[in-house]
Amino acid sequence: MPEPLVVVALVAGLVGFAVALLVRRSVALSSEQAARTTADRLVAEARAKQKEIILEAKDEALRITKQRESEDRDRRAELQRYETRLDKKDEQLDTKIEQVEARDRRLDDKEKELDTERAEIARLQDEQKAELARVAGLTQEEAKRVLLEQIEQEVRDVANRRVREIEIESRERADDRAREIITMALQRYAADHTAEHTVTTVGLPSDDMKGRIIGREGRNIRTLEQLTGVDVIIDDTPETVVLSGFDPIRREVAKRALERLLVDGRIHPARIEESVAKARTEIDQSVREAGENAVYEVGLGGLHPDLVKLIGRLAFRTSYGQNVLRHSIEVAHVAGMLGAETGYDVQTMKRAGLLHDIGKSIDHEVEGPHTVIGGELLKRYGFPQAVIDGVVGHHGDVEPVTMVGTLISAADAISAARPGARSEIVSNYIQRLQELESIANSFTGVEKSYAIQAGREVRVIVKPEEIDDLTATRLARDISQKIQESLQYPGQIKITVIRETRAVEYAK
Repeated sequence: MPEPLVVVALVAGLVGFAVALLVRRSVALSSEQAARTTADRLVAEARAKQKEIILEAKDEALRITKQRESEDRDRRAELQRYETRLDKKDEQLDTKIEQVEARDRRLDDKEKELDTERAEIARLQDEQKAELARVAGLTQEEAKRVLLEQIEQEVRDVANRRVREIEIESRERADDRAREIITMALQRYAADHTAEHTVTTVGLPSDDMKGRIIGREGRNIRTLEQLTGVDVIIDDTPETVVLSGFDPIRREVAKRALERLLVDGRIHPARIEESVAKARTEIDQSVREAGENAVYEVGLGGLHPDLVKLIGRLAFRTSYGQNVLRHSIEVAHVAGMLGAETGYDVQTMKRAGLLHDIGKSIDHEVEGPHTVIGGELLKRYGFPQAVIDGVVGHHGDVEPVTMVGTLISAADAISAARPGARSEIVSNYIQRLQELESIANSFTGVEKSYAIQAGREVRVIVKPEEIDDLTATRLARDISQKIQESLQYPGQIKITVIRETRAVEYAK
């Protein structure tokens, strides 16, 4: 290429480069100018916003300042009220302190006066003791002994009063529970019979039969007495023959044999012997049936046949006019219900109740009380100790090992004490009333005593100048204890001690 062209190319290139630079610079200047414009606008907007924020902040600061000033004013007012109340309380406390101090000063003065009075009282007491010792002729030791006796009597009275309160409370609780159990037992068992009485007389169709009963030279009556073991008494009583014997079964045999002879009309030794034999057979059958019926009625089983026969023998025995077999059945039922109420085995209680008087069925040849005889009998038949204990201990002769004996004793008393269960001979009844009154009259301070309500209660009138209220309580307890130790009786006896003081004046 020619050199001028090269130069022209170079110059053209340089010019083009310069033009490009100029164009770029112009573009850059335009962008910078736009950026500055935008920046100025943004700064202006920010400054305007800053002013608004500053104004809002100033307004908020002013509002907060005013609110704080208002709260401060309220707080200062409340503090002012508190200060005023505290000032008043301080004034009141000061007043009370002054009053307390004044009261303390008065108490100190009173204490000093009391000390002076105590010293004066002590001096007067010493003088009084010395004067009393001189007048009474007692030394200080003797006076001390008299004082101790008085204090001992006062303490004893207080103790007796407390014992009485405890006894009353315990008796009320025990009576409520016992009354509930006994009432339940009596309600559930109601006997539909009355007490049977042993018949010892035989009615005759006419007095002419007395001669035939006696027989020629008395051979008929002697044969009857020898075969039956009873005494046949023929006296002036019209149309009546009396059979006298210790054994009720023998009396029953003689009664039935004599009644059969009277119906037959043929009375001679051979016929008497035949009638007595038939009567004994009937009695044996009756005894066995009575025992079986009693066992069936009570609901027991598994008893030995000989023992059942002994139970049946009780149908011909009585106690205070009460049939012993019916009494035993009653005791069995009541004992079973008592056992159910107290948690004991019902069958055990019924066995002990039915057999508690089994010793009475044994002949008199066996010595000893019926409770011991019955216990030995049951031991031979292999009864458990609980049943034996109920039989042996139901009268309190032997200390019971278990509670069965106590419950059987209670059931026995329930059956014996119910109205109409037992009867007494008038002489025995009067004698028991006299014994009750004599026991009550034997105590010091008793003026009169009366046995009332068929011997169920004894009312004792005491001398009020000798017996005080607490001593009356002790007297009632002592009388009841002596009656328990001295007499035998069914049920219980109530002791009532009456102490009365009367003041009488006349207006004239």
